[in-house]
Amino acid sequence: MLDLISTHNGADELAKYNIEGYRRIVKYKTSYYSFYLPVACALLLSGAKLENFSELRDILIEMGVYFQAQDDYLDCFADPNTIGKIGTDIEDHKCPWLIVQALGHANINQIEVLLKNYGKKDSTSVSKVKSTYSTLDLKDMFSEFEDRAYKHLVTSIEAQHDRAVQEILKSFLKKIHRRKK
Repeated sequence: MLDLISTHNGADELAKYNIEGYRRIVKYKTSYYSFYLPVACALLLSGAKLENFSELRDILIEMGVYFQAQDDYLDCFADPNTIGKIGTDIEDHKCPWLIVQALGHANINQIEVLLKNYGKKDSTSVSKVKSTYSTLDLKDMFSEFEDRAYKHLVTSIEAQHDRAVQEILKSFLKKIHRRKK
C-alpha cells in the first residue's frame, strides 16, 4: 500500500523523490515487516523485554534499508535469469534507491533525460534512464554505499551487549551481504 501511494506519476512528480521519502517507504515497507518484527516477536516469545534491546530496532531498520537498496540495484542491473524476474522499477515509476541517487547527483541535462523517460514502458526510455545511471556511476556509488552500510551495521551489531542477539544479527547480515538475488 505504501508503495502505491508513494509512487508518483509523471515528470512533475519525479521531483518529489528524495532520500527522506525513500527511507520512509523502506522503513515501513521492508524494514519493519522483514527485519524488525520477526526478531522482536522472537524476543518477546522467549520472554525477553524489548526495552532491554533499545538499539535493536534501529539496527534492523538500517539492515532493511541496506536490503532494499540492494533489491533496487538488482532490479535494474542484475541478470533476470539470476534473480528470477525482470526488473520494472523504472517502467513502473517506483521510487528506488537508484533514481533518488540519480536525482541528487545529476546535472540539469541529465535530470531532463530522467524526467522525459522515467516511468515510460518502452525499452528506448528505459535504456536512456539506465544510460544516465551509467554516466552517473551509480554502480560505483552503490558499491560504496554497500561498503559503508555493511561496516556501520557490523559496528552497531558488535556494540550489542547480548551475545545471542549479536549472533542472530550477524547471521541476517551474512545472508544479505553482497547478495546476487
